[in-house]
Amino acid sequence: MRVYTGSEIRNVAVVGHAHSGKTSLIAALLHAAKMTPALGRVADGSAVTAYDEEEVARQTTMANAVAFAEWNGVKVNLVDTPGFHMFVHEARAAMMPVESALVVVNACSGVETMTDRVWKYATEVALPRAIVVNQVDHPKADSRLGRQQMIEVMQKHWGRQVVPIELPIIDDKGFHGVVDLVTMKAYLYQPDGSGRGEPGKIPHALEEDARKAHEALVELVAEGKDELMEEFFREGTIPEEHLITALHEAIREDRIFPVLYTSGLRNVGTDHLLDFLKMYAPAPVEREPIAARAARSIPQGNGESKSGDEFVNEEMVMRRMDDKEPLALYVYKTMSDPFAGKISFFKVVSGVVKNDMTVENFTRHETERLSHLSVMQGRKPAEIPELHAGDLGAVPKLRSTLSGDTLGDRAHEIFLEQVSVPEPVMTYAIEPKSRGDEDKLAPALHKLMEEDQMVRFFRDPQTSEFLVAGSGQTHIEAIVSKLKKRYHTEVTLKAPKVPYRETIRGKAEAQGRHKKQTGGHGQFGDCKIRMEPLPRGSGIVFENDIFGGAIPRQFVPAVEKGIHESAGRGFLAGYPVVDFKATVFDGSYHEVDSSEMSFKLAARIAFRKCMEQAKPALLEPVMRVEIEAPDEFAGALMADLNSRRGRVQGMESAGSGTVVRAEVPMAEMLNYGTTLTSITQGRGSFRMDMDHYDVVPQQLSEKILATAKRPVGDEAEE
Repeated sequence: MRVYTGSEIRNVAVVGHAHSGKTSLIAALLHAAKMTPALGRVADGSAVTAYDEEEVARQTTMANAVAFAEWNGVKVNLVDTPGFHMFVHEARAAMMPVESALVVVNACSGVETMTDRVWKYATEVALPRAIVVNQVDHPKADSRLGRQQMIEVMQKHWGRQVVPIELPIIDDKGFHGVVDLVTMKAYLYQPDGSGRGEPGKIPHALEEDARKAHEALVELVAEGKDELMEEFFREGTIPEEHLITALHEAIREDRIFPVLYTSGLRNVGTDHLLDFLKMYAPAPVEREPIAARAARSIPQGNGESKSGDEFVNEEMVMRRMDDKEPLALYVYKTMSDPFAGKISFFKVVSGVVKNDMTVENFTRHETERLSHLSVMQGRKPAEIPELHAGDLGAVPKLRSTLSGDTLGDRAHEIFLEQVSVPEPVMTYAIEPKSRGDEDKLAPALHKLMEEDQMVRFFRDPQTSEFLVAGSGQTHIEAIVSKLKKRYHTEVTLKAPKVPYRETIRGKAEAQGRHKKQTGGHGQFGDCKIRMEPLPRGSGIVFENDIFGGAIPRQFVPAVEKGIHESAGRGFLAGYPVVDFKATVFDGSYHEVDSSEMSFKLAARIAFRKCMEQAKPALLEPVMRVEIEAPDEFAGALMADLNSRRGRVQGMESAGSGTVVRAEVPMAEMLNYGTTLTSITQGRGSFRMDMDHYDVVPQQLSEKILATAKRPVGDEAEE
């Protein structure tokens, strides 16, 4: 393939709700452009951007994938994104390296929850959008009334800027053509799936609709532009050549969201969609300059400078997407290939990158060599000698580079803002099935973490369990499946232990006396402590209130250490004791037999006695939960939250959906992902964060304590 410049490139993210047909649409676009010999299908795993074995098995996109189509002198880079709520964070990440988005809407289902979500993501970054109503050939996708209602629904969600620039041709032959409302020409398709339309007459039944829709489009394009309005009022229309230029500008400025119609499965309307992208989608060179941090070193007093993200002074710079600017690459995706190893996907933000070039990883202060520079067609690389500003490329086997890193010319260091990834919402304890699996588990999971920034793998310091976290049960199951198929590592999942805490609700004083004589020097420590509760989140506060040398100063830290160690071991059920103040106010010592160990043991005894008197209680973590789902499920969600001891904090509308905010104990949320999917038919999503600890109700506390392992007691006082 030839090398393309920034003005000849179109970078497009294909986004939308799950099963709206995004992957099939990309397969149809590639076939229409003759990039593939046959029309790829998701069902049989032949779609170019559905190459991961888990995606093929589940028939749903789980990670961003890239393909390209060469079309009439331009290269269209297409980023296929997930629409399932557990993986939709990938769609947000895909919006950084592109200049426009195709929002795919299912002709049967209309605007769905995740359609609204990805639209919101695009709005946040001011990304130009076009809407593609897909699967128009489906039997449930119906005629003129359905088409008009669809437009009205989209305008209700996204504003009156939503306007058709095509009309679908649907008759007894089904969906077999489109009417271009700019040129006022019809394009008719044969049922051979070639994706190539032939110019034809506008059907008589659509002539009036097409005329009115053309006028509405012209009027909306002319709004806000005085010279166009004058021409519109003077001529009653806008000439085609002026309309094309004005429409391109309006789309780039987010003043218009055009609507097109396609069928990915039958490959209808796809060549016209490629024409649309060539003529109207913004090129990278039209993109506004990107803000970046430029670190500048300032010599210190010793004449030395700091480096990287430790620079003393930082300033913001604007980097234009231009070949003449210094080289800068942004890595937006990492893929682990069983044959090629780690592949880093990047956008050329500025400059020209050439094969075998050496660049600096500004994020990690490492030098990388870019060998086998490629553009990706799904999982297949096509090597290329160079890539210009604005293009998307890939390179294998970079040593230290990860997603979100910035690379480039060492003399012009900048840092591009990383795309934020939401925190995981579901965690499982993970155990290897055998000793061999144990050795392979950590390296395999770290490779998956490089590929998917939502995956977390860590050890809980309180429960000593190894935990894996993800966006939901399906996500966790996919991780386990990849571990087995890709890395030959088998594991068992269990619900994680809830990290309970213990505390006190009353005040108490007690004496701890440790005395032991074993021949020679004995052991003697004696201290009196006072314990009192503190507000939630205060931790442990220790205070020394000794007067007159009752306990020598050098032994007070031992008393504090004994209290902290005992608090860590727990009292009721072995969970750490928190949110209390311990004051040592009296005691005694022996000039020969006293030691740090003696006072530490004495403090443990005093702590245990105080706990017996200070009304100990069990605390549980309470999560701050935000649930988003269509309006019709709001009642069922509220009822379910109430059954989980949840406290609803508020509700608000979000498009056609409802957002519910609540506080729910962690113990009640361990299986929530599965329940939410069941309640909302897979159309709901949630996220949660740790908020605070609260006292466990008495009945539940008794059940927890009955099954918990009590801490081993300290040596009894002699």
